[in-house]
Amino acid sequence: MTRKAVIVFSGGQDSTTCLIHALPIYDEIHCITFDYGQRHRAEIEVAQQLSKQLGVKVHKVLDTSLLSELAISSLTRDHIPIARSTGEGVPDTFVPGRNILFLTLASIYAYQVGAEAVITGVCETESSGYPDCGDEFVKVLNSAIQLGMDYKVRIETPLMRLNKAETWALADYHKQLDLIRYHTLTCYNGIMGSGCGGCDACALRAKGLSEFLESRVKVLNSLKIKLKL
Repeated sequence: MTRKAVIVFSGGQDSTTCLIHALPIYDEIHCITFDYGQRHRAEIEVAQQLSKQLGVKVHKVLDTSLLSELAISSLTRDHIPIARSTGEGVPDTFVPGRNILFLTLASIYAYQVGAEAVITGVCETESSGYPDCGDEFVKVLNSAIQLGMDYKVRIETPLMRLNKAETWALADYHKQLDLIRYHTLTCYNGIMGSGCGGCDACALRAKGLSEFLESRVKVLNSLKIKLKL
């Protein structure tokens, strides 16, 4: 039986790391990228390039522009400046309902192609402060989707318990550190690689990379224990 998975794929560090981690596990992987009018929509082209480079046979870009009409955020409105998070409250880059919509649509797609899993790169260990990235949220949504479609699709979150240094270590474990470092787009301002250096996404990415490079063996060992590699 062919094992299939669907990956919510933005072309950023986390989703690309999820992809390279899933490639040896599944026989067939489908990537889905969402075009929701995001400020950093350069990520769509990056995602397309990466999926092709990594040998993914099916990659769909879905129009979800309705989300940007409903969800007001600095990622959906160019006139709203991107502010650094203060650690209090939800950041202005939070797009309400984004992961609810994306994971639901990816699960519908998984139902149609007979995939057993939907994979997403959300994480609650060093999260961006978004309420739709936590383990409890994912489990509750997964249960609702299974009940609503009578289909046992599994939402997988391989990065959920990892810190950002360990996420870098996972890329290194799969011998794709340079790919993630130089050819993914995580920056809220749409700049590939190390990005603008000023937004929260770039700061978290840079901090994790620095910690990984400073303690490579220690971080790799921690990763292997957490993921049982």
